[in-house]
Amino acid sequence: MSAEQRRSWILTGATVACVAALYVPCVQRTVPGGDSGELITTACELGVAHPPGYPLFTLLARLAMCLLPSLSPAHSVNLMSSLLGAAACGALCFTVCRLAGPGPGALLAGGLFAVSRLTWQWSMVAEVFALNNLFVGLLFFLTASFHCAENTTQRRKISHWGALCCGLGLCNQHTLVLYVLVIIPWVLHRLYSHRELSLRTLVSLGVCFLLGFLPYIYLPISSYLNTARWSWGDQTTLSGLLTHLLRAEYGTFSLAKTESSVSLTTMLKAQLDHCLADLSLPVLVLAGTGLLLSSWDRMCCSVSWLFAVMMLVYSLFFAWRANLDISRPLLLGVVERFWLQSDAAVCVLAGLGLSRTHAGLERRLGNGELWKTTGWVLTMALLAHMVHTNHRECDQSRNSVVERFGRELLASVPTDSMILTRGDLPGNSLRYLHYCQDVRPDVCLVDQEMMTYTWYVAKLGQHHPGVHFPGRWWDPVHPEGKDTFSLEQFLSHNTQREAFACIGLSDGDPSWERSFSRWPLGVCDYLVPAQTQFHPEKWAHHTRNIYNWSEPHNSFHPASWERVANEEMWQARMKTAFFLFDLAEGIQGEGKARLFELSYTLYKEIVEVHSDYPSNWDKNLALACERLLRSGHQGYSPDSLLTCSTQHFSLYLQKEPTDPQAAAIRSAVTHLLKERDKLRQSRRQTP
Repeated sequence: MSAEQRRSWILTGATVACVAALYVPCVQRTVPGGDSGELITTACELGVAHPPGYPLFTLLARLAMCLLPSLSPAHSVNLMSSLLGAAACGALCFTVCRLAGPGPGALLAGGLFAVSRLTWQWSMVAEVFALNNLFVGLLFFLTASFHCAENTTQRRKISHWGALCCGLGLCNQHTLVLYVLVIIPWVLHRLYSHRELSLRTLVSLGVCFLLGFLPYIYLPISSYLNTARWSWGDQTTLSGLLTHLLRAEYGTFSLAKTESSVSLTTMLKAQLDHCLADLSLPVLVLAGTGLLLSSWDRMCCSVSWLFAVMMLVYSLFFAWRANLDISRPLLLGVVERFWLQSDAAVCVLAGLGLSRTHAGLERRLGNGELWKTTGWVLTMALLAHMVHTNHRECDQSRNSVVERFGRELLASVPTDSMILTRGDLPGNSLRYLHYCQDVRPDVCLVDQEMMTYTWYVAKLGQHHPGVHFPGRWWDPVHPEGKDTFSLEQFLSHNTQREAFACIGLSDGDPSWERSFSRWPLGVCDYLVPAQTQFHPEKWAHHTRNIYNWSEPHNSFHPASWERVANEEMWQARMKTAFFLFDLAEGIQGEGKARLFELSYTLYKEIVEVHSDYPSNWDKNLALACERLLRSGHQGYSPDSLLTCSTQHFSLYLQKEPTDPQAAAIRSAVTHLLKERDKLRQSRRQTP
């Protein structure tokens, strides 16, 4: 090993160690939001994750649980992701070492990627992105090593390792295929130019590539054994396996099963804004400099432009196929995770830019040590600044919001209940707690969306014999079809369990309304037979303090699942009041005033207890005051009700000035103020 190789290994090892030392204390100890709960549950149960299955991540996560039995399953898998993320940063550092030698440029490539907001954030939780970052880094390193190989033996060895790495990488994240499709022609062309490409070489490379797909054998095995209480799809047939691999249930080459779309320019602009905000303008300038200066360097020209083409192809294709509305913060958070793959290329090019700038200045002006020291100082200063900027947001060590959200929901339902989950937040958090942590083993979880698949109904029927399905699948649109059932039929066949819907019921099948009523129970809804008598005071008392939740309102990033969970908990506080108000609107007689009074009392109680609360509380309280006044209830002063109504309508307009009904609300405030003035004037005139 030469002195330069030794320094490269030392610098790479130091980078990995420092990043790991930064990451490990920041790792989330509990289940995160999004897909993490499902991925961890899949590893706990040795089932199959959502398409395309992620077999490699599932097996690694299971290994992490076995190696770290003293930690919770979520903590152990989150910790695994952080170490994979640190290794990915080391691979980027080593890539620049191979192309430009060890120095500040190599540290910049690995360190910059490590402390950028997105990389740091998604290395703290159990997600597939840290592992994908590692494969991207390995592909970059192997590409650089192949380019720098000195003889046929080295090129043959590296190309075969690269083929295996490509196959393994595609067992994790399919977006890697866009890099693989660019690398393969380049490698084959290089082998051809060295007269080393033959049929035997092609076959051996193809075999290595296919060997990388071996983890996918896990999918049909797991599906055939069918021991996992949570598992997605049926891969026991070739069509089922291909459906899963190609993400047909989501939409192949799309992020989600939705008809919405975003223009190519809008998505590319959003990605550029992310690069400017999270990587900074100087880094982008360095990346451009690296590409420009490498064009004059025979050693790096081919590889630098290869990385640039890979990044360009990936960014364009992803912007074309990313069919999520990024004007919504949560969906922007879903999309931006996929920009990590192109961020890695930017960081490598920036590292090359710093190395080539230093080499050029030394060649033209001398004083090599001065320029090298300056490079080290600037690199360390930039990394220190980014650590200081991002640490607070990326440190997830005290974040337990999603797990506490799930625990509160499970604790709120009676014994032997059936919970119909809807969406990733309740579905994945409850699944993790129920299957991995054995919280509330008496309840039964049924996913509303999954009931539309025959394989799910068959699996759930086997693992939960107490749940009865009146057909092969739930069809919300055409429930009267052959082998299908409606929600009303499903609930009617499971009256032995109390049923709760969290969060809400899927649209499209209102059949349940014929035989069941929906009573609010915090975040969830209690589905009861329609003939069950409702006692407003008792239910208000039962749901008044249903959750022990102390997180401040608007205390999390708008793109985070924590924000969604916190908002659900805050809105849960007023669901009973809203329900009673809505109930009063639909009836006549003396019960109407009583319901308006109870709704008003509940609204006023929660508004007076909290200083910062959702803006719609003001609007709802104002409406409750106005309706209580009109109902003719004798227990409250009309003046106080009018004052309360105008005050909270005005507060609402201050918080939501762009509300489409703002003009109507202002008109109502004016009318109420006039009515109050007339009331006060009549009082003064009364002797």
